[in-house]
Amino acid sequence: MSKMMSVLSGLVLGLMLTGFTRTPLDAPLKLDDYTLGKIKLIESRLGRDTRDDPGERINEISASFLGTPYVPHMLVGSATSAEQLVIDFRGLDCFTYLDYVEALRKSDSVPRFIENVVRTRYEHGDISYLNRKHFFTDWAHATPLNARDVTTGISPDATTITKVLKTPLDGGQPGQSVAQVTRAISYIPSEFVDDAVISRLKTGDYIGIYTPADGLDVTHTGIFIMTDKGPVLRNASARSSSYKVVDSPFLAYVKKTPGIVVLRAI
Repeated sequence: MSKMMSVLSGLVLGLMLTGFTRTPLDAPLKLDDYTLGKIKLIESRLGRDTRDDPGERINEISASFLGTPYVPHMLVGSATSAEQLVIDFRGLDCFTYLDYVEALRKSDSVPRFIENVVRTRYEHGDISYLNRKHFFTDWAHATPLNARDVTTGISPDATTITKVLKTPLDGGQPGQSVAQVTRAISYIPSEFVDDAVISRLKTGDYIGIYTPADGLDVTHTGIFIMTDKGPVLRNASARSSSYKVVDSPFLAYVKKTPGIVVLRAI
């Protein structure tokens, strides 16, 4: 009897996952006035040549979000409720910030930007919870690729550990998982992040703060930027002293963490 109940539960969950988590690509999307205006402003400043140096485009685009409020759990959808395509510049968490910067980098119009958000955020461009790129390292593993993992090339002290990444039942809450992937995660322990490492990083590199915690690869993300005042981690900060997009001194920030994963835009 218990085996039958287990099978039935699995079938029910399977039906929930396939029937209630997908949004068609052609679903209408209405952007709020602030977001639409900001997209147009950024694109007018950048010009239409998306082949320009990725790092410089990332620098310019990411700077335009400085001061934007940090708002957690911006995305809508779970394993049991419909995934919605969210594009909203009025508040950012650390990952949606990277989504928008990367999508804008590749875009020369509003329709192209929306298309690129989908390609950046979802595997195979399929707007569904299970195809959402939940993990930072998905950017270098899930098609279409957003970046390549250059961590081991940045430092000879990088270490690699095999982890089981677990997609939670609810995107905003860790707990019961609905999908798992085993992946080798390379990171540079913070004690080895020094001037030599910084010299090999490039403006526009995407930085993940590694975590040894079960089920996750990183707990925070940001962008490495070399400024006139030194290297910074540009990030949507959840720290109470910030709670907005800020430039944090890179070494001071990283030294308080387990280490970093480095992805480079392609």
